[in-house]
Amino acid sequence: MTLRIVQFLAVVLTALALVPAGAHLFEMPAKLALTQDDYFVVQTIYRGWALFGTVLIGALIANLALTVLLRGTGLHCALAGSAFLLVAATLAIFFTWTYPANRATRNWTVVPENWEALRTQWEYAHAANAVLTFIAVCALVLALVIPRRRA
Repeated sequence: MTLRIVQFLAVVLTALALVPAGAHLFEMPAKLALTQDDYFVVQTIYRGWALFGTVLIGALIANLALTVLLRGTGLHCALAGSAFLLVAATLAIFFTWTYPANRATRNWTVVPENWEALRTQWEYAHAANAVLTFIAVCALVLALVIPRRRA
């Protein structure tokens, strides 16, 4: 029963993490074409999105727990572990590239001289996170749907 609950939580939380990441990815082409004024106006829609951080932490914990529960199962454990590492990588990307851009612009309320470089950094960091989160979801689903041999 514990395994089923952890599997469910890992899938739901990792899939939920894909929602904002995917939104950022698909918005990116249009947002990169915006003028400075328009871009800063659009960025105000993300106020409150920091709450999605709790989903990422939950996904990280659930995928780690699943990896531990699947230890000794070979491929299944490796796939769950990959999902964990991919979610962890999205947090590393966030704190390496996204968060510094947010700080430099005071969450996109102040326009520094290098705002275009910061915009590019912010947008591509989110795009990378979307790709990694999608791969994490795929690895996780494979860990659950590939039949395990009974001992």
